[in-house]
Amino acid sequence: MILDLPLILETRRNHAVEHATLHILAAKYKHQNMAGHSNPGGFFLFGNFDIRDIQSAVTEAMDRLRAGESGLAVHPGCGTNLVTTAFLPGLFAWAPFRGVRSTPWRLVLMPLALAFAVLGFFLSRPVGSWLQAHVTTEAELGNMRVTDIALVRKGVYKVITK
Repeated sequence: MILDLPLILETRRNHAVEHATLHILAAKYKHQNMAGHSNPGGFFLFGNFDIRDIQSAVTEAMDRLRAGESGLAVHPGCGTNLVTTAFLPGLFAWAPFRGVRSTPWRLVLMPLALAFAVLGFFLSRPVGSWLQAHVTTEAELGNMRVTDIALVRKGVYKVITK
């Protein structure tokens, strides 16, 4: 399956650890903005953290994911949710107009399109969470390990995995 190709699987696993780490850091840094970005070689964390807190949070995140807490891999602030929230309402609103050429019919269908868009919006949250759990993250970490955590510049940290 395409999701299990090496570079994709490594990114998905890093994405899961990134999310779990952000959940754990959020408990300590309650009112701080934070974000992350994953790639096959690890992930970046953005925020003003103590590097020891990052080391501790990453270790705890991996331990908890390995213990079966796969829900930590799903994060409400994930870009997957943002894309889903933008895409589904637009797609649903477009659907009633598909193939309609005349303007009078478009006006008649406008309330239906709006209702479809609202439905798409309400479905976007559970769909985004489902996509995270089954497509964009992988909570089964295999033999993944952290090889380094480094400060790139103020407020930017790189967690390197192998």
